[in-house]
Amino acid sequence: MTAPIAFRERLYVPWWGWPLPLGAAVLLAAEIHMGFPGVRSWLPYAVLVPLVVLLIVRMGAVKVEVSGGELRVGEAHVPLELLGEVEVFDARSKRRAMGPNLDPAAFVAHRGWVGPMVRVKLEDPADPTPYWLFSVRSADELAAVLRGR
Repeated sequence: MTAPIAFRERLYVPWWGWPLPLGAAVLLAAEIHMGFPGVRSWLPYAVLVPLVVLLIVRMGAVKVEVSGGELRVGEAHVPLELLGEVEVFDARSKRRAMGPNLDPAAFVAHRGWVGPMVRVKLEDPADPTPYWLFSVRSADELAAVLRGR
């Protein structure tokens, strides 16, 4: 039986992040097509465009989830009982959290197209990571879930 999910969000790439890489893939495929006309002319389109689509989808594969007594961000996970203070940063204040105030030992999962961020301090003395700092669209909702565990 699976544990109930208290919070889940996928950090997908928004629509405005797709046209430029797809256009670049088609343009590169057209360049290759012009250099090698003939039977193989369709090959660069068949390879490059799906490759770029896969890359964009893979960039958006980061999931933030609270379930089963754990916080998961991408492949990383930590038990909820090891979490301490929870802070929410909006799009403007995250610049300070990601810049001069960033601890180099922190776990960071930043996506530039997502405005808010959450910082969760870790209370595990055996772990050298002082906190997790990660992007999430529903930062206030996640913070409420983590504070009310």
